[in-house]
Amino acid sequence: MEKLLASYDPSNGELLGELPVASVEEVDVVISQAREAYKRWRKLSMVARVDLIKKAFSQVEPHVDELAVLMSKEMGKDLRRSTGEVGSTVYGGVSLAQSAMDALKTRDLGGGTQLDYQPLGVVVVISPWNYPLAMAKNLMVPALVAGNTVVFKPSEETPLIAQAFVELLNTVLPQHVLQIVHGDGEQGKALVESNVNMIAFTGSQAAGKDIMTRASGQLKRLVMELGGNDPMIVMHDADIAAAARFAVASSFENAGQMCISTERIYVDEKIADPFEKHVVEFASRYQTGPWDMANVNIGPIINANQHRKIIEHLRDAEQKGGRVLLGGSEQPERYIKPTVISDMTTDMLMEQGETFGPVVAISKYAAIEEAVERANNSTYGLGAVVFGGKEAVSVAEQLEAGMIGVNQGVGGSGAAPWVGAKQSGFGFHGSPEGHRQFGQVRVLSR
Repeated sequence: MEKLLASYDPSNGELLGELPVASVEEVDVVISQAREAYKRWRKLSMVARVDLIKKAFSQVEPHVDELAVLMSKEMGKDLRRSTGEVGSTVYGGVSLAQSAMDALKTRDLGGGTQLDYQPLGVVVVISPWNYPLAMAKNLMVPALVAGNTVVFKPSEETPLIAQAFVELLNTVLPQHVLQIVHGDGEQGKALVESNVNMIAFTGSQAAGKDIMTRASGQLKRLVMELGGNDPMIVMHDADIAAAARFAVASSFENAGQMCISTERIYVDEKIADPFEKHVVEFASRYQTGPWDMANVNIGPIINANQHRKIIEHLRDAEQKGGRVLLGGSEQPERYIKPTVISDMTTDMLMEQGETFGPVVAISKYAAIEEAVERANNSTYGLGAVVFGGKEAVSVAEQLEAGMIGVNQGVGGSGAAPWVGAKQSGFGFHGSPEGHRQFGQVRVLSR
């Protein structure tokens, strides 16, 4: 009997649809098809490949509204955010294809020597549920531009939106250049161990370590973003209202289910009281509920396991002396109401790992050295933020993270790479340097 993957609305548990799960044998067939398609795809000029990719993304544009509704139903984010993600995926896919082509062009090094980027072969893209199209696009487009074929394994939490997206792209792309495989960890492991050349992954540290182990036998290329536990430092001379507004917006974005959400806030004790008051004021304005309810800006938590994890973090904080300024561990099923916890300590779960929910966690510090030490005391190093005056840049330069914002969020220029330090990243994507990781450098002298 064919095994099916069911997708549910996280706001109410309603069954949205089912898709067939690929068996291990079917995974092998998909990879074989990708290898055959690769022989033809790589022979096309990069200009021809980019032209096809741009045309493929243009097929998605008329369907932005219906895809946004499907994303909201399946993932839970409100319609404004879903529409923004689908729209940015369409237009970003076109611009990303162009920038990848510019990065991967042959370069003359002088003296009769040129440097070019050859395709690797078959690239497996494994993407997360929290940004099911945006994160997939960021990995699959440069892989395709470089001349690789792609096998896409979306999260088992959001298979329907991924399927619809790929079907639209494949109305233009040649057969088997882009394929999709549905399933859970079993299918992911089968893909990693199969006859592929590269794995591009966004997900947890634990899954990333498992992928590295399974890929090591054939020294497969890896590009992995492995989450974050992002700190924020608020200095004594910061704009308190601006810092509090950012802290809440960052902690609550996408119901806190975002890898660069602010997870740990260290505020100078001299301004802690007014900062916390502003945080509670801003946080109180947020409303939880399903995507189609007016004024909702915090949707449901993706599944019961994640909901339980957030509750566990909150209860742990309360038991260890954390002060509940708003919300707390008593939460409704499927949702986490806006929550603010003060007096976070180093032994709390929410300091040690990702809470991944709409929680603002605050701790006071007496000396800036203490704040820097605690901010850096993590295996994660994706993003970090500092709010302050003239010394803020100096503090930011001491933080161990791949992306750091000073009086703003991380990421900066659209030309910057998406990169994590420590165990938050292995390789990176975005920017010319990131695009080039999807090709094999070749030096030709004549």
